Amino acid sequence: MKTIPLSCLLLVSSLLCLAPSQGHAQDSTNYPTLGEVIRIDPRLDQLIDKDAKIEVLSSGFDWSEGPVWVGDAKDGYLLFSDIPRNSVMKWKEGTGASLFMKPSGYTGVAPYGGEPGCNGLILDPQGRLVSCEHGDRRISVLTKEGGKRTMVDNYMGKRLNSPNDGTFKSNGDFYFTDPPYGLPDRYNDPRRELDFCGVYRLATDGSLTLLTKEMTRPNGITFSPDEKTLYVAQSDPEAALWKAFPVNKDGTLGQSKVFCDVTENVGKLPGLPDGLKTDLKGNVFATGPGGCYIFSPEGDLLGRISTGERTANCAWGNDGSVLYLTADTYLVRIQTKTRGHVGPTKAQ
Repeated sequence: MKTIPLSCLLLVSSLLCLAPSQGHAQDSTNYPTLGEVIRIDPRLDQLIDKDAKIEVLSSGFDWSEGPVWVGDAKDGYLLFSDIPRNSVMKWKEGTGASLFMKPSGYTGVAPYGGEPGCNGLILDPQGRLVSCEHGDRRISVLTKEGGKRTMVDNYMGKRLNSPNDGTFKSNGDFYFTDPPYGLPDRYNDPRRELDFCGVYRLATDGSLTLLTKEMTRPNGITFSPDEKTLYVAQSDPEAALWKAFPVNKDGTLGQSKVFCDVTENVGKLPGLPDGLKTDLKGNVFATGPGGCYIFSPEGDLLGRISTGERTANCAWGNDGSVLYLTADTYLVRIQTKTRGHVGPTKAQ
């Protein structure tokens, strides 16, 4: 696979893409590529074609995160966070990237650390944009009238740390993680009111349940297609892993097990366990050290989409077969042979 050196990508992106602070029309779809697909198990050939390329769609961001596809395959677009710039960006085929919303996660007036913006983004069952906000330390929903409403910002009267990522269950309950990464001094920040990092469920009736506080740095979160398993990433360099929790009939979690541990790769490859998604067959696509790992439902490692960058998160888009990845300063994508659950298709 022919690739363009990373040193050339910023120059190329200035011609092809829309910089976060200024606009240039993107008339070409002849995207540069980076990285490679590392194949470990022959079963990966059923998910990603041997000739599939990792396309660079845009670059120049401080730290891209939280991608979500909005709309249908023809007229849809991707939203994603640039956390340090307190912004949500919009990328559309043939147009490029543009500013969608600022501020995105912090509305205060005083400086607030290096990652004040929103992190994970997702559409709720009504097609509204839900944001995990670092600086304002809440989960918010963007109403159709343009204003935001707070879904939750505290547990038992104590402010959340900095909500990171979330996922909806089919009944409308929202599951999310709350590590300290959005706080200016992170784990040791004096603003912390909770002495743990929780995984929570916000039910449709507004009640908030602490599901577990066993994880030191809970991060990405997603369900298996049958919703019998909840996967949660832990971005702790001392214990870099993914856990699988059985989901009880009442929506609470059972005893966890380690789905995969990649601590040995920390420092050798860029990044930590972060965002993750499943496809309709139950395969798990999980960003971590060295790119995006691909596991079978049983936990067998099939391969890795190696971006060469710290890869933060992923999302299914278009018709559900295109995997978008936020990788440090880049937004990239790869065509797959499988499909993920895109979620509601109502445009914002």
